[in-house]
Amino acid sequence: MAVMEVQALASVVNSFHPLIDLMSPWLTDGLVLAQQVEDPDVLGQMQQAFNNFIESGQVWAFLIGLIIGYIFRGMSSFG
Repeated sequence: MAVMEVQALASVVNSFHPLIDLMSPWLTDGLVLAQQVEDPDVLGQMQQAFNNFIESGQVWAFLIGLIIGYIFRGMSSFG
């Protein structure tokens, strides 16, 4: 049912497509009408990603990259 509604809305949008293109072409790009969220626990997902970032050792690679980048910037700047 939802697919048919999306198709019907898409056909309406496509019928006005030349008019929309004149007004603003970005309106039809990336048309998102609905999304299904499988896991709505956003804060839990962020906590899990941060814990993975720490446990996998990526935090050390990040810190080493910051230090090396800061040193390189200092060596390559003119002032």
